[in-house]
Amino acid sequence: MSADTPRRIALLRHAKADWPQVADHERPLAERGRKDSPAVGLKLAESGISFDLALCSTAARTRETWKLAVQELPHRPRTSYEERLYDASLGELIALLNETSDEVRDLLVIGHNPGMHALADALCARAEGDALARMTRTGFPTAALAVVSFTGSWKSLEHGVGTLLDFWTPKDH
Repeated sequence: MSADTPRRIALLRHAKADWPQVADHERPLAERGRKDSPAVGLKLAESGISFDLALCSTAARTRETWKLAVQELPHRPRTSYEERLYDASLGELIALLNETSDEVRDLLVIGHNPGMHALADALCARAEGDALARMTRTGFPTAALAVVSFTGSWKSLEHGVGTLLDFWTPKDH
């Protein structure tokens, strides 16, 4: 694929987690999170994007979100569980995405806040419709999904290169 290849990144924050007496990394989904995860999977399926790769944090709540969401997709993408997504800063997230193979056209990232919101904010210089206004108004709640497009190689991904195509939260359905 050439440097002018159009690409899409879907940034998904894990669904609502519970707060049992376990280490943060091991927190499971709450009941609402188990309900919202298939809904976000349906939203991903409705997008029509056939993801080449899903990068998922190794935290229990992100793995459980993905396990419930992926069942709604018509095509299961290759999944890589990436511990660097857990508690990643904006710079660490961009560095991780810069490592993505250019064979990957459409990428799904299942991670955490504040990283997912910061990444969506940083990448998007433009937006379609009211997507940016909705993301700004609601923040990036659990199970929120931002779909960003950009043109170029993954190594060229940096602040301001993207367009926010869509922003969705479970409250939208």
